[in-house]
Amino acid sequence: MSIDHESVPRSADVLAGPGRHGAGLLDRPRSRALPPRTSAGVGRHRGGLHSRVALPLALAGADTLAVALAATATAPDAARPTATALLLLPALLPLNLAGGLYRSRLSLSALDEFPALAARAAVATAFAVTADACLTGHWTDLGAMGPMRLLALLLLMLPLAALGRAYVHHLTRRARRRRPSPVLILGAGELGQRIADVLIARPEYGLRPVGYLDPDPVLLPPGGPLPVLGGREVLGRVLRRHRIHHVLATGGAADDAATLATLRHAARLGCQVWLLPGLREFDSVQGTAGDHLWGFPCLRLGAPAMRRHGWVVKRAFDIAAAGLGLLLISPLLAACALAVRWETGPGMLFRQQRTGLDGRVFTLLKFRTLRPSNEHESATRWNIAQDHRMGPVGRFLRKTSLDELPQLWNVLRGDMSLVGPRPERPYFVMRFGQAYPEYADRHRVPVGLTGLAQVNGLRGDTSIEDRARFDNRYIEGWNLWQDAKILLRTAALVVRPDGS
Repeated sequence: MSIDHESVPRSADVLAGPGRHGAGLLDRPRSRALPPRTSAGVGRHRGGLHSRVALPLALAGADTLAVALAATATAPDAARPTATALLLLPALLPLNLAGGLYRSRLSLSALDEFPALAARAAVATAFAVTADACLTGHWTDLGAMGPMRLLALLLLMLPLAALGRAYVHHLTRRARRRRPSPVLILGAGELGQRIADVLIARPEYGLRPVGYLDPDPVLLPPGGPLPVLGGREVLGRVLRRHRIHHVLATGGAADDAATLATLRHAARLGCQVWLLPGLREFDSVQGTAGDHLWGFPCLRLGAPAMRRHGWVVKRAFDIAAAGLGLLLISPLLAACALAVRWETGPGMLFRQQRTGLDGRVFTLLKFRTLRPSNEHESATRWNIAQDHRMGPVGRFLRKTSLDELPQLWNVLRGDMSLVGPRPERPYFVMRFGQAYPEYADRHRVPVGLTGLAQVNGLRGDTSIEDRARFDNRYIEGWNLWQDAKILLRTAALVVRPDGS
């Protein structure tokens, strides 16, 4: 199917030509430019340093001190308490870090953290006992680790850790009152106004509201404390002017698509984004964070995928896997190249412009499965799966996805990743960006050889809206294990190809 300026693939539920809405979807100006990539987010400034660095270090220090004091108080005369602490801390600190116990929260409470602390302390103590048994003869003896000593160690360590954390939280609240961080509220509705009143009345949260961001605000009461600063188009300017590090998004802020785009843009600019849903039952949903803002349930959104610690590991794995893969499958690559040369003539590799990270265009490599009649066909033809010009070699390469193997070179160069949203041609990126509000957000991360949409069957002539939704779902919830699952599912699809 060839796509021109008058038609574009889309799902059935949005095929709205002139009808009851008055105009077709593409007649509405819904295109959104890709947000510019910034090397240093405008929301990153010294106001957020306390919560990002000082607070986690202080909490880790309180836990370390509690372990040291408890080990000293419960150590037998012949044992060295430092040995107990050295075996406990390498297990306890990573467990607390993974459990979010060193993360900044709006509502600080040592009692709320106590159950999680107790569970992780018990696991760390069991690890220390096991490690001591394995290192017998090679490690300083911890002394008799009977049930009573273990119980005494835990009963002393946990209150000390709770007291230390309570003191750290006290100092944090005092610092927040003295030096609040400016915050922008998305949505000037009833909930947004109530949140602003709470932040003004409760300085212990350390958030000083500077105004609302709402393209279509309700009529605010006269003499209100905060102004409406504009819509999404002024987000970057407002963040720079007020040196804002926190953004609070309230339920009902503008329409869902505009709010989602604003949240993603704010996160890319370096802000910490908090979501306050309108439903009070939000805290009862399993798996959600239990933070709150003066009784209003609050969800802290994670950092953008490329700012998470595991992204460095992802890129290192891409380089190692692509380099090793090119070496190991070089005989297969040579065989595919010879088969393509025999069927289609000179020019075994097919080069095509694709759109990658932040909308940058790069040259993608594939084995040629047919020779297009001209460059216009190559750039604007949507699907060639059923093209009668494709020979048996081309059909086999496409069915088995062997035509995609040269893209390992793109992965090695950094144009692509092994896992990510599939790259598309600039022409279709323009058309799909006009038709689907979330399509441009796919380019927040590097494109990939395979992705979440592909392993869920969204390949070939399938819904673009569904693909964009799956790709953005992958980006929002990215982690290394998700990449591993997608690679395993891709391998299964290669073994059992569906021909798409």
